[in-house]
Amino acid sequence: MWRRRSSVVVVKRAEIAGIRMDVPTASPVLLLRIESGPIHVPLWIGSSEASIIALYAEGVEAPRPLTHDLLLDVAAASGRALDHVEISRLVDDVFEASLVFDDGGRVDARASDAVALAVRAQTPILVDDAVITAAGLEVADEQEEEVEKFREFLDQVSADDFEEPGE
Repeated sequence: MWRRRSSVVVVKRAEIAGIRMDVPTASPVLLLRIESGPIHVPLWIGSSEASIIALYAEGVEAPRPLTHDLLLDVAAASGRALDHVEISRLVDDVFEASLVFDDGGRVDARASDAVALAVRAQTPILVDDAVITAAGLEVADEQEEEVEKFREFLDQVSADDFEEPGE
């Protein structure tokens, strides 16, 4: 558990439990599992974001730097490193996130970009307790098997699986 120095807000560490397609909306859903228990936070993300997160989770190396690699390289050239990312708020069904650098600097980001950067940089993903309370879903023990299937899906998915027709 991490605490911000400037306030009493508590954040908890999360990990990617999987990516799946939401049938009614035909949109990818990123599932974050909160480490301290059976709570999962679902984030509806775009197809391209799902593709890049899946690539990064698979450890695929691109021949040239991708956008998230570029951002991390620019930070490194400036003497900074990504320390962790925080999913800090849920406002009007939109998750707000921050990139937190090793010098304490913070940059606002889309939650999907923050997660992609965290996966790429192998840094923690932290979720604010208020977000967990507002959006978290308890996954019962029998549902853990389904979550494991999501993990297996993430292990076997390729970027091509998320391309929209005509791309």
